[in-house]
This record gives sequence, C-alpha cells and structure tokens, in this order.
Amino acid sequence: MSTSPKKVVVFDYGFGNIRSAERALAHVGAEVEVTRDYDTAMNADGLLVPGVGAFASCMKGLREARGDWVVGRRLAGGRPVMGICVGMQILFGRGIEHGEETEGLDEWPGTVGPLKADIVPHMGWNTVESPADSQLFAGLDADARFYFVHSYAVHDWELEVTNPSMRAPRVTWATHGEPFVAAVENGPLWATQFHPEKSGDAGAQLLSNWIETL
Repeated sequence: MSTSPKKVVVFDYGFGNIRSAERALAHVGAEVEVTRDYDTAMNADGLLVPGVGAFASCMKGLREARGDWVVGRRLAGGRPVMGICVGMQILFGRGIEHGEETEGLDEWPGTVGPLKADIVPHMGWNTVESPADSQLFAGLDADARFYFVHSYAVHDWELEVTNPSMRAPRVTWATHGEPFVAAVENGPLWATQFHPEKSGDAGAQLLSNWIETL
C-alpha cells in the first residue's frame, strides 16, 4: 500500500536558497510548494524556513511576511518546522552583528554572535558531532561532511530541561576556530546551521530523515 508524499512548504519571505531547497526536498520524495501563503504554510505536513544574509534583514523579512506567526502557531500545535542556516539562527533569542542587537523568534534561549576563527566566513565542508540517538543524522557515518557558509553562530546551548518527563533536545556541534551549534532536534522544531540542500548525498539523507518524521 503506497502512502501519499508529505507536503512541505518552503517559506518564501525573500531570504534563502528557495529553489535549491525545493529541488532537494522534491528529490527525497516530498511534495513541495514555495509560498508565503499563511493557510498553506499552516496546513503543510512540514515547514522549512531557509535563510541567508544578515540576521536583522532575515527577521525583518520574516515578520513582514507573518512568518513569525506561522512558526509560532505551528510549534504551539506540535507541527514540524525546520530552519536552515540563518533560518536556524533566527530561532534563538537574539543576534548580534556589527554591534547591533536584533531580537529573534526566541524559540530557544541564546545569542548568535561572530565566529572567532582565523578564516571567516566558515565556507566549505566540515564534519559534525551528533548525539548517538539523533534522528536527523540517522544512517550517516560519523565522518559525513556538510556544507557551511556563515560568519556567525551559536556558541552556547542555554536551554535547560527541568521536567524529567520531557526529552532533552539533541544538539549537534561542529568546530571552526571554536565549537558552535551545528544542528538541533527539539520536539517538532529542528534546524541546521549548514545547508543540507548543498550537502550532496549526506544532505539528502538528512532531509529524508526529517521527511520520515512528518
């Protein structure tokens, strides 16, 4: 008995590799629509929020497109959302770029700040350290490489889970000059700092893993 493909909306708010994400998701079997339509985004099985460029610009564009409402309402109902690159960063409490502080969506506490490394931006392939029970990285080798392009990152994971009945978020790390958060799995909210849509077979496997949870 065949099952119908999962419907995924790539939220189009003017920032992100929209078409690359659309193609990558379609490649792993999702039914993909690129839109900023509120109802379509709310009713999809999964919502993907891309993002490139500056934190402040992405937040401004997201709010103008009511994306902050979409993300918040979906998560309140336990409906899956995935952020990519700056689409991950804006899920945190705040971003600091060039001394300017911008409020994020605050789904997770924490600050996005400059990477301290000899070479910035961090551009190219890198390995990650994922938890043993990660669903996002299931089936991937420990030396799998993913494609990064960023100058800012989250350096500390600040969310504390005090309720023993709640599953602690699974946080994946990478290192470029210093350790930083490379991915998070937290209930219906998942995110990656790297670009799975540009990460070849490893990225395709990762997106497929997400689709299977929808």
